[in-house]
Amino acid sequence: MKDLSRRDFIRTGLTGIVGVTAACSGLGKLNAAPREAMVDSVKLGNSGLKVSRIALGTGSRGGSKASNQTRLGMEKFVEMAQYAYDRGVRFFDMADSYGSHPYVGEAIKKMPREKITLLTKIWTYEDGSDRNIPVRESIDRYRQEIGTDYIDIVLMHCLMSGGWHKNRTHYMDGLSRAKQDGLIKAVGVSCHNWDAMAEAVDSPWVDVILARINPFQSNMDGTPDAVSDLLKRAKANGKGLIGMKIFGEGKNVSDTEREQSLKYALTDANIHCMTLGMESIAQIEDAVDRVMKLAKA
Repeated sequence: MKDLSRRDFIRTGLTGIVGVTAACSGLGKLNAAPREAMVDSVKLGNSGLKVSRIALGTGSRGGSKASNQTRLGMEKFVEMAQYAYDRGVRFFDMADSYGSHPYVGEAIKKMPREKITLLTKIWTYEDGSDRNIPVRESIDRYRQEIGTDYIDIVLMHCLMSGGWHKNRTHYMDGLSRAKQDGLIKAVGVSCHNWDAMAEAVDSPWVDVILARINPFQSNMDGTPDAVSDLLKRAKANGKGLIGMKIFGEGKNVSDTEREQSLKYALTDANIHCMTLGMESIAQIEDAVDRVMKLAKA
């Protein structure tokens, strides 16, 4: 009963923000009653990591060091993230460009480090750019901002063309050294382009791929069937596969579309887990309940 009261207290404190964010994303009618379902954990390919099936994304409408999640404010974000943890969401998806490192860092202060997975992304430029700085310097800054000795997964962010394994060796070499030194556990790519993703599927350097996938072909890099088939090959190659844009970046959020999207992610997308840019406790409850009901079906 004590836990139930705490949840009610948190939900009451977020009432205003829940209303605003739900209205903006089309999720205003979610059932906000407490649930018992807990997110389970899955093996992330051959990365050596085990992660919760759902990650809390922190990059909705993200860029220029801000996102819908950070715009909640520190206190409200921390309450939401801690509630997600209580429901089994132990995977946090960040990026330097979202400005979400300090927010997640504050949220995880009371969480056992060994029970959570931290993913972030580094923005990259083609080799020879005067904006190239030592990767270790960036990784050290990220660790300081988050308040952690190591980061589980670091991805090269938003790759939008093929040929990255030739023109981004500056970052690949730096990330590999950080991995060898135990500062990160797995490396990979976040793809926003078919050629970039196809290149990642067969790259021996890549441990993890973050791919856009949903049944509506919203903000995707190919048809659902084509992307799913490509990810099937990646899975056979041992890649850890994380789905993003599950609701088409907020374009497919009706009750029926959410159900269809999550079912597709769990049964046909050839991914191990998914990141969801949740912005309220109500959205967390809806996602957890739906995903676990479908996963157990």
